[in-house]
Amino acid sequence: LFSPLYLSKNKYVMHSASPIKILILDDDTFMLKLLTRMLAKQGHTSVIACDNGADALKKIDNADTRPDLILLDLNMPDMDGIEFVRYLVDHQFHGNLILVSGEDERMLKTAEKLVHAHKIEMLGYLHKPVNPEYLSELIKKWKSPSQEDQLQSSKKIYRVDELQSAIAHHELVNYYQPKVSVATGEVIGVETLVRWHHPTDGLISPDRFISIAEENNLINELTTYVLTDALAQAKMWYESGLTLRVAINVSMDNLASLDFQDLVVNLVTQAGLSPQNIVLEVTESQLMGADTRIPLEILTRLRLKRFHLSIDDFGTGHSSMAQLRDIPFDELKIDQGFVHRAWTDTTLRAIYDASLSMAKQLGMMTVAEGVEDQNDWELLRQTGCDLAQGNFVSKPLQAKEFSHWMQAWQDRIHNGLIPGST
Repeated sequence: LFSPLYLSKNKYVMHSASPIKILILDDDTFMLKLLTRMLAKQGHTSVIACDNGADALKKIDNADTRPDLILLDLNMPDMDGIEFVRYLVDHQFHGNLILVSGEDERMLKTAEKLVHAHKIEMLGYLHKPVNPEYLSELIKKWKSPSQEDQLQSSKKIYRVDELQSAIAHHELVNYYQPKVSVATGEVIGVETLVRWHHPTDGLISPDRFISIAEENNLINELTTYVLTDALAQAKMWYESGLTLRVAINVSMDNLASLDFQDLVVNLVTQAGLSPQNIVLEVTESQLMGADTRIPLEILTRLRLKRFHLSIDDFGTGHSSMAQLRDIPFDELKIDQGFVHRAWTDTTLRAIYDASLSMAKQLGMMTVAEGVEDQNDWELLRQTGCDLAQGNFVSKPLQAKEFSHWMQAWQDRIHNGLIPGST
């Protein structure tokens, strides 16, 4: 059962050995044989099969049989897959997991979230009957311990003084991700996304340094830097004949002081721009649990001055309805987690449709984030979403790349991306 050989045209064939140790846990003997044979055909020579959780845990405790990757069924007698995941934590399992189950999509997604909550790396999940190609693609995501060590070591933790120095020496650079009209393809605006061009570590994403700014009372300085640079770029675009709505992300910590409203108004006035072309994106989850009096005053006053307010990552927080009720947002960004693949996932589609419908009933502009492929784009066209943002349209760009992208985008439209526009 566990031989690296398999029969093909009445001959035994040996595939090149794979370094991955794999354990299959499933109470169905047929599935164990099928998956073992499938893995052997893909060159995986170190495969152990178990039909119950207790035996699998013994293999995990033994250094010689401890797997790098577990293929786990969910619905098993005695110890089900969910309980087994909890025991993996107790047994200090540091490998990867693939769920293989006949359960429906919602159950698998819930199980996936639970696995992540237990801090266990999961490569994905597969529906039964298992497609060999899908299995192979998931296993390709596996990284050896040395690769994982390199990945972890690359996640350097930066000090606040390093970030202060980066701001002072203009190492932070704004990138701009386009937002386009789904109906016409017209480029409506951009979202400003700051990156750190570190002199030795290369390009550093904001998730590596925004929290440092927030935790060390540096967020206002950082936001001022990003906003000033974005407004200067918006002015240059305007003077070249391109009027775009420029969106800037606002932290909850920015909204803790009434001075922030004056700062924004003064910077926009000094840049000679109209507030109607400035969008402040507030992440909905950031507003949770806070005393909303000061943020509410700031946002309401900015809205009175005709700035646009966007509720970002809608649906990922805990008081979506309350925020829509209490704060005068006029744009709703549907989180990428509810957009990408919503065309094929009934749960995602239901959430996407509900968000879109609510925004329309409230008279809000709708922006779909995370539009990654043609299928995502077609869903937006069919459902009447206003704007699209995501890698299918464009990755975040430096300002100098924007005109070249604009020409390429127009070519895509004329080549049939939007029917009737050729």
